[in-house]
This record gives sequence, C-alpha cells and structure tokens, in this order.
Amino acid sequence: MIMSFRWYGKQHDSIPLQYIRQIPGMRGIVGALFDVPVGEVWPLEKILELKREVEEQGLLLETIESVNVHEDIKLGLPSRDQYIENYVKTLRHLGKAGIKVVCYNFMPVFDWLRTDLAKVLSDGSNALSFDETVLRGLTPETLVEEMYKGSNGFELPGWEKSRLKELQRLFALYKDIDEERLFENLRYFLQGIIPAAEECGIKMAIHPDDPPWSIFGLPRIVTSKKNLERIVNLVDSPSNGLTLCTGSLGSNPENNMPEIIRYFGKLGRVAFGHVRNIQIHKPGLFNETAHKAAEGSQDMYEIMKAFYDIGFTGPIRPDHGRMIWGETGRPGYGLYDRALGANYLQGLWDAICRQEGR
Repeated sequence: MIMSFRWYGKQHDSIPLQYIRQIPGMRGIVGALFDVPVGEVWPLEKILELKREVEEQGLLLETIESVNVHEDIKLGLPSRDQYIENYVKTLRHLGKAGIKVVCYNFMPVFDWLRTDLAKVLSDGSNALSFDETVLRGLTPETLVEEMYKGSNGFELPGWEKSRLKELQRLFALYKDIDEERLFENLRYFLQGIIPAAEECGIKMAIHPDDPPWSIFGLPRIVTSKKNLERIVNLVDSPSNGLTLCTGSLGSNPENNMPEIIRYFGKLGRVAFGHVRNIQIHKPGLFNETAHKAAEGSQDMYEIMKAFYDIGFTGPIRPDHGRMIWGETGRPGYGLYDRALGANYLQGLWDAICRQEGR
C-alpha cells in the first residue's frame, strides 16, 4: 500500500509539504486543484505545477481527491453533457500527469456532513461529530451557517459557497429525484467518463455517502454493500472502482468493513482506502476519534488485514484526525493526529506482513 496524506495546496493548507514528508513511511500526497470552479476543465499546466511541488519534496502525486461532479450531472439536467465533456477533458489532463486514482462522490447538495466540527472528547482533544437529533432541529440554511462558523476560516471540501447559496433552488430541483433516478444519473455519468478513464489508466473511486443515509429527505445511494455492488455493475470496468472509507460506511453498524473490503477487493474494484476510527454511541450518533482500535467502534486490525488479504497496493490515507496538542486548522485535517494515525496504520501493516512471513 502507499501511505498517503491529503494536502490542500500551499494556498489553502496550513501544513507545509516539508512537515508531511517527515512523517515516517509517508509516500504519497492526495491533492486537488481548489481554485477551479466545479464543472470547469482542470488546466494541464496547473496539474503539472502541483505535481512538481509535491515531487520536489520527494513525495508522489498519483491520487486526486476530488474532481467534484457538477450538480447538473447528479440532477440529470440537459446541461450535464457539457459538464461530462469537461470532466473527460480533465481526466485526460490528469492522465498525462501520471494520475492513477481519482476519488469523487455523488452526494446531492451536501457533501460530508457533521453537526459539530469540534466536539470536545474526554481526553480534551476535539473531533468531528454527528447527531441526528441535532440535525432534526436545523434547516438546510442554518446547517450551512453552522458549518461555516466552525470552519476556522478554511474552505471546507465539498461545501463551495457559490453552490450552497442556491439551496432553495437545489432542493426544488431534487424534489422529483429519488434513489432510482439518482442511480440512473450516476449510470449516465459513468458511461460518459469510464471509457476515457480506461484510456488514461485512471481508476475512478466513488466515495461513500457520509453519513450513509438520507439527509433532509435527499436521496443517497453510496451507502451499503448492496448498493456498492450495484454501482460497480453500472459499468463493468476495472476503472469503475471504489473508495472504501471506514469512517463513512462504518458509521452504519450494519456495514461490516472488513467483509466489504474483502468482497470488492476480490472483484478488483478497491482503488483507494480511507482508514479512520469512529465511536458509535447509538444509531445516528457518532464522533470521530483516535485511530487506535480501542478508541472507537472499528476493528482497525481486521480492516488493515483485509486490505493486506486482497493484495492492496494502492493509496491509503489516515483520513480525518482529531485536533490535539493545541493545534488549530481545518476541522479534521490537522497534522499531529493524522501523523499518529498514519504510523498506527503502518504499525499494523508491518505486524501483519511479519505475521504472514513477508
């Protein structure tokens, strides 16, 4: 596996690449262009500049998270064809830059969602958390306001202000979109882009919905083993792959993460791993926590063993972390706890390799 670290670029991230490269065993950066509006073509020269910055620090840039999908594609509007054409052009540029994995999501209106971006845990650290009862007391507009208030002044991935200014219009457009229509719109999108991904040697890796259930009545489809199987069968191609996120899918206790990793790994469809722990208090109530298995509800050993058993050689990142030791920054994306998480995951991996005689 390639231990990797998400980085928002020198203009948008408080953590310099020089610090990331000092994390033992860190090999890859998961990057993106955050100054290109959703739906527009990513310029090749900007991609190459990002790649140059990363490689100058002795790190790899082979994974992008994410080339966001324009809302018109999810809605199935006539304008989607132009946006799909732009997406294909971006994939061709990424292919020329040596990108191998592109993570994306298909969540309507809202990307990942939490009701508290800095819940104080028992050890004094703070982490992202979700409480369904709190969400029921919010409107979509007040939720967006709360997310911005808790962002520490950083742009939150998937929460573009230009798009979310149009909440009422978006909700009206989704009024007649159910899960079946969303599946069909995803099929149309995949049929439009997967041939180009195949030509470019890129694995598309859809990210699970986070959390994996309906929010404000909006349909969500990347939620379970059953739905993941349906998605990989929409277009039968090795380039139609999955990001398996243990904190997103795993927030529903019915999703057995080691089983899911092994199942789709045998099919050759696991392209990317987001490995983090969460503490589930009851259905609809969870918070993120330290990566160590004993700190939460996920069996981190079995999760890493599952990645080992499928012979996974792609990128894994520790995903979100707590804010510890007085660090401030983009919620979930501090340096210290993600560095600890990366080393914990690598320690498990090393022990598994030795146990298996490698």
